[in-house]
Amino acid sequence: MELSKVEINLEKKRLDKTIKLIRNKISTLGQELYDREDKIIEFKRFMWDSRASMDGAEFKSMMSNNDVEIRLMTNKGEYLQKLYKIQNKPYFGRIKFDDGKQVYDVYIGITHLLDDKNDYYIHDWRSPICNLFYDYEIGKASYLAPMGKIDGEITLKRQYTIKEGKLLHTFDNNKNISDELLQEVLASDSSDKMKNIVNTIQSEQNMVIRNLDNRNLIVQGIAGSGKTSVALHRIAFLLYRIKNLNSNNVLIFSPNKVFSEYISNVLPELGEDNTLQTTINDFLDIEIKEFNKVETFTDFIERSYVDRDDFEFIKYKQSDGIYDDIDNYIMDICNKAKFIDNLFTRDYSYTKDELNYMLRVRYNKFPLGERVKFMANKISENNFNGSTFKSKKIEKELYERINVSRNLISIYKDFFVSRYSKIYRKIDIKGRSFIKYDDACLFIYIKYKMYGYNYNTYIKEIVIDEAQDYSLGQIKLISKIFKNASYTILGDVNQTINPYYKYRSLEDICNILEDSKYIELNKAYRSSEEIVKYANNVLNIDNIIAIRRGKKKPVIIRKEDNLYSEMSSDIDICKNNKGSLAIITKNNLECEKIYNLFKDMGISIISNNLGKFNKEFVVLPVYMAKGLEFDNVIIYTDKDNKYNEDEKNLYYVAITRAQHRLIVYNQS
Repeated sequence: MELSKVEINLEKKRLDKTIKLIRNKISTLGQELYDREDKIIEFKRFMWDSRASMDGAEFKSMMSNNDVEIRLMTNKGEYLQKLYKIQNKPYFGRIKFDDGKQVYDVYIGITHLLDDKNDYYIHDWRSPICNLFYDYEIGKASYLAPMGKIDGEITLKRQYTIKEGKLLHTFDNNKNISDELLQEVLASDSSDKMKNIVNTIQSEQNMVIRNLDNRNLIVQGIAGSGKTSVALHRIAFLLYRIKNLNSNNVLIFSPNKVFSEYISNVLPELGEDNTLQTTINDFLDIEIKEFNKVETFTDFIERSYVDRDDFEFIKYKQSDGIYDDIDNYIMDICNKAKFIDNLFTRDYSYTKDELNYMLRVRYNKFPLGERVKFMANKISENNFNGSTFKSKKIEKELYERINVSRNLISIYKDFFVSRYSKIYRKIDIKGRSFIKYDDACLFIYIKYKMYGYNYNTYIKEIVIDEAQDYSLGQIKLISKIFKNASYTILGDVNQTINPYYKYRSLEDICNILEDSKYIELNKAYRSSEEIVKYANNVLNIDNIIAIRRGKKKPVIIRKEDNLYSEMSSDIDICKNNKGSLAIITKNNLECEKIYNLFKDMGISIISNNLGKFNKEFVVLPVYMAKGLEFDNVIIYTDKDNKYNEDEKNLYYVAITRAQHRLIVYNQS
């Protein structure tokens, strides 16, 4: 509902006053930080000059006070940066809430602002009372405050479009989040960086972002439902709400480096530092020291669709059941492990019976490698006055006397010719330069079952995006290594591109992570209604609701005749309509073909090793398109390389990258 001129003028005055207050705060804080920095430098000089005359307790006390002062300065410096970010766009929403005792006028922005009386002039969107803005219409409402549930009534709900300190548009809204504003945001062109959605968060998305009741969240979200945006806003919310959690305690598993670059602006826009990020391949590279290189997931997928000769064998290696087979295999090795010789040296003497007692009885609850390590430490302590400085040498001597190989590659190979493997096969690993993706996680699993997990206790929150690309075994492995972390796991079973592994439902992940909640997001905000319908038909599904409205642009289907002429014309049409354009191919060979054909028109190519990219006009294989979106998409496959029935999920991924316009070659 539009506002009267009187109300608009009042809002403009309020905005001007807010901006003036912010700039005064910036000036005051800046001067305060400058003065405090001088005091800290002076204090350090004093401490250095006076160190000889102080006793230990006095010195420690003064240093502790200095540390507190530095932390306060750091916090104020971070807040100063947030004020800089919001000074020209201080808020985006407002509610009036009557709890029966008082009426609260709540303006909502990226961060909070206090007035001269220390009352809230702007509320941080993550504060409890702001939950009302996202979850309720005008009328009865409640929110959970630190002191308990607060009931009341929302009497006003207003939204603003502010740019460069000017109020461009404001209106009242009786629904969750204004459909008008949402459609305006959806209609805008995509950019090289993902944008924050803080002013258009929908109630079903908010349920994921603000959940503090469950340790782990598993989110099934269809293409374009905002899964990744929701995950990033959830991180910002957790950083705000959880004490002592900082960005360095959070790790995001992204599908590739291109995607990591694409999402790199969201958290800074929300006033938070970017978190740690990795890909499954970077994770594998760090965990595997025995090989120089691990095959990338995209190379594995490319290989999988080109060569199906080993389909059943690779499917077994990707299965959930293989981990049980490995458990039985390692258990057999451990049960048969024994020392076959005595340990006699000038400094210590142990019979093989004594060694086997330690191995099988005293330390039998630990993985085999840890047992040997504990034994080496104990022998060193007993014979060198409690010191463990000889442990490494003793450990080497123990392995020389046990009937178990230390060669992990041999142990891994032997599994596939053992009676525990469901498929008898000699594994193809030649040397230590390279290990295939489908071998890598299994190799790590055997390594840690033998020698104990390489635990990481520093990471407290983990986000796994595109979870359908991870098997249960891989998620189980990650959860073992990051054993203290809570998890937000997001994916879409419809976008599964691994031909060897597919979830019945992502809800299966709840079985391996305690205190998990499963949530579904079924509204598509990315693609037009015509594109969503076309994608639904490919997978024969109908549970997806298209939210984006706009000009009716049908999906265009073409049969290649003169490729250069036809596609040049389509490229011109897309460019004339503005926005980004991606040509998505089925594989790398087709990608290179299109690039060479149109490189004179300014096209760029996206590869797995590329970090930064300009998506104005690009060509990329479908494996690299996960999570990305473009205003215009042309899907190309060679005439004799159509997406077949087994590849329909791959085709679905390509289709759902498009926002406004979709042109398909050679698929009819």
